[in-house]
Amino acid sequence: MNTPLAERLRPKTLDDYLSQKHLLGKDGSLRKALDAGIIPSLIFWGPPGVGKTTLASIIAVQSNRPFYTLSAISSGVKDVREVIEKAKKGGGLFTHKNPILFIDEIHRFSKSQQDSLLGAVEKGWVTLIGATTENPSFEVIPALLSRCQIYILNPFNKEDMEALLRRAIKEDGVINQKKITLKETEALIRLSGGDARKLLNIFELIITTETSEEVTVTNELVLSKVQQNTVLYDKTGEQHYDIVSAFIKSIRGSDPNAAVYWLARMIEGGEDVKFIARRLIIAASEDIGNANPTALVVANNCFQAVSTIGYPESRIILSQCVTYLASSPKSNASYEAIGKAQKLVQETGDLSVPLHLRNAPTKLMKDLGYGDNYKYAHDYENNFVAQEFLPDEVSNTKLYDPGNNSREKGLREFLKSRWKGKYGY
Repeated sequence: MNTPLAERLRPKTLDDYLSQKHLLGKDGSLRKALDAGIIPSLIFWGPPGVGKTTLASIIAVQSNRPFYTLSAISSGVKDVREVIEKAKKGGGLFTHKNPILFIDEIHRFSKSQQDSLLGAVEKGWVTLIGATTENPSFEVIPALLSRCQIYILNPFNKEDMEALLRRAIKEDGVINQKKITLKETEALIRLSGGDARKLLNIFELIITTETSEEVTVTNELVLSKVQQNTVLYDKTGEQHYDIVSAFIKSIRGSDPNAAVYWLARMIEGGEDVKFIARRLIIAASEDIGNANPTALVVANNCFQAVSTIGYPESRIILSQCVTYLASSPKSNASYEAIGKAQKLVQETGDLSVPLHLRNAPTKLMKDLGYGDNYKYAHDYENNFVAQEFLPDEVSNTKLYDPGNNSREKGLREFLKSRWKGKYGY
């Protein structure tokens, strides 16, 4: 049979659907909405192989709605408009059965393509279900995002994976022609990285390539059949987070050689160029900060450039930025400052703004003393005059402590010359 095992085992109902108990279990938010007949426009966000497409199809069947599907890889604005016209004729505004338009990999749609969906979603001609492996906050336009509910689908855990394997052994007419014993599953689960489709593909490969009618699945058997270098870099599994961690720590540790090596690992593994560039922006502020403010400019320009150019040329721009950040002086003083400030706010609550700092746009506010005794810094020598800017309850609290580097030493001296002992400068 040419149909892959993953397709043969694709669930047809919610009761057959494994995993995502937080959404589809007895008390799951999505399950409650579906049972009540409520299907808002929504976006499924999760890694590959967790059932986003399957879930969309089940929702359409269960709700007895027309189901249209597009792939963002191969569809353009013209395709979107054609489907919307079909949906308008087949249901929509004047029925309670709005057609469902499923768009796979919606993050790959351009702004104009996403804009073309807005009217149909807003007027109820279609109920949009989008699927994305990328953070929709970054990849979906705000106007469309505000009209959709976001549901996060998690990678399959070990229990889900083993249940899926047992289902394949019990229910699949090809697999169960052999007598199969699941002795060890660790290698299968590790190689699949939480991707159910990959798990079943590997499992089918193991079983169908064994000539014996009895197959005992062990870690050794799995590893002998599957080349381990096929999972050099799993964008959604544990290795993904380990490599990203090593990448950032190499930059923080001022090792451009290690940093560019981990960059190469991500590039060769097919990591999204924007994901890498976003991490560089964060590192430029968190780990370099005011020790070299230009780092943030370089990182932000890197993001803009790679967003325009893409692979393969983006590797050059990423390498320039990575080696620059890794070779730059480091400071986390501004990162520490906002952490201290947020902790202080959480501990002290909504303290009143001192009267002299308040805005006074009305006569009543002026009569109440708003803005009284505020000193306009530019009216004084060196554009500075000492006055209190914090609430009385937290007066003189030091939150920003400049780092021990040439740039921030200069900032420390500037603050010391202005505040003359206040805040401990």
